[in-house]
Amino acid sequence: MKNLKAIILAAGEGKRMQSKKPKVLHEICNKPMVEYVIDTAKKCGAEEVCVVIGHKGEEVEAAIQGDGVSVAWQREQKGTGHAVIMAEAAFSDDDDVLILYGDTPLMRSETLTSLMAIHKAEGNSATVVSAIVENSDGYGRIIRNQSNGFVCIVEHKDATEEERAISEINTGIYVFSGKELKQSLANLKNNNAQGEYYLTDCLEIILDNGNKVGVVVAEDEDEFFGVNSRMQLAEAAKIMKDRINAYHMENGVTLIDPDNTYIDSDVEIGMDTIILPGCVLEGKTKIGEDCKIGPNSRMTDLQVGDGVIFQNSTGLESTIGNNTTVGPYAYIRPNCTIGNNVKVGDFVEVKNSVVGDGTKIPHLAYVGDTDAGEKINFGCGSIMVNYDGAKKHRTTIEDGVFVGCNVNLVAPVTIKKGAYIAAGSTITKDVPEDVLAVARARQSVIAGWKTKRIEKKS
Repeated sequence: MKNLKAIILAAGEGKRMQSKKPKVLHEICNKPMVEYVIDTAKKCGAEEVCVVIGHKGEEVEAAIQGDGVSVAWQREQKGTGHAVIMAEAAFSDDDDVLILYGDTPLMRSETLTSLMAIHKAEGNSATVVSAIVENSDGYGRIIRNQSNGFVCIVEHKDATEEERAISEINTGIYVFSGKELKQSLANLKNNNAQGEYYLTDCLEIILDNGNKVGVVVAEDEDEFFGVNSRMQLAEAAKIMKDRINAYHMENGVTLIDPDNTYIDSDVEIGMDTIILPGCVLEGKTKIGEDCKIGPNSRMTDLQVGDGVIFQNSTGLESTIGNNTTVGPYAYIRPNCTIGNNVKVGDFVEVKNSVVGDGTKIPHLAYVGDTDAGEKINFGCGSIMVNYDGAKKHRTTIEDGVFVGCNVNLVAPVTIKKGAYIAAGSTITKDVPEDVLAVARARQSVIAGWKTKRIEKKS
């Protein structure tokens, strides 16, 4: 939206969190709360976002670096009005200014877009979002006149008993005309129970100057749920989890047990994919169509093609092609590229490797630092010996190779196309094309050995 700036207040310590970490960096679905607020501000059209930081601000600043995001310091905690004063350089008279909080991660961009549309349509100099709640303890109350127009906001600690009985509360979300906001900030006073400069007082100043202040009542009070404790963090996480799961189900994904499925906000899942119970899908994971994931599987930043079966396994920061089967109990470690129609079976670990189309690694194998071609068969117990005690080395296995059971390929080594490696071999030298390589001691049979051993013991 043209000439829209956002200010996010994130300077507080958050003592009730009982944490060494700044409150706004506590995570919901593996994403810091303040990142949700930044993303929402950008989605509703904010050209620039200024985050007001204070307590452990260096940590917050490091976490939120990105295009169109700046910081302003509030080194002394003197109230919300004072926090916005610290960010005055981030907006001009010609801007509209959206005021948000770094500990309210559940806001939707659609709600804020509607807020700004009403603000414009009514010609307001300021518009505040309110909510009707059953328990209004601790919240500022919206005071209206007989015509239902806005009069002021009274903070809980400053409110009379009659005012505390009001159920319409201030969510703390506002949009201001930049010019009127600057003028009202210049006239703020701190003559209240807290001795602070309240942003809410700006609304009265704007009214006193003959300008218009509007109120928009939120349809969903959960959107403005503020997180101040670990219990509230868990409540917000549950709301966010349910929202994310509902989004995917509405877009053609089957979640067998949504209550037992955990999906991060940036995960993408294709149509007709089935997610079984106990799955945790994290980060930038992207899953194609017609897949079956789980049960009890974890994916982190994993790119998965169509028609993949991934059961009881873990996959991290890698790519899996179409119609590939993984698991049960497989471990795909970072930096792997696994092709189409591949089988990565039970108790198989793949790390920093390329596995070509049609290759089978059915069970009990370690494929590390390996470039494996197409249609290779790895026998049970195949081990790529990649570490010499000081350095890691790579193994190259070309197309059509057959690796027998209990084989060790000691890197650096190359197995050429079509070769067979006999079971039980430890290969330390390159193997040519289309040969059988055997590297094991010749079997010996010692007749009478058992009888002699028994006689020796007795």
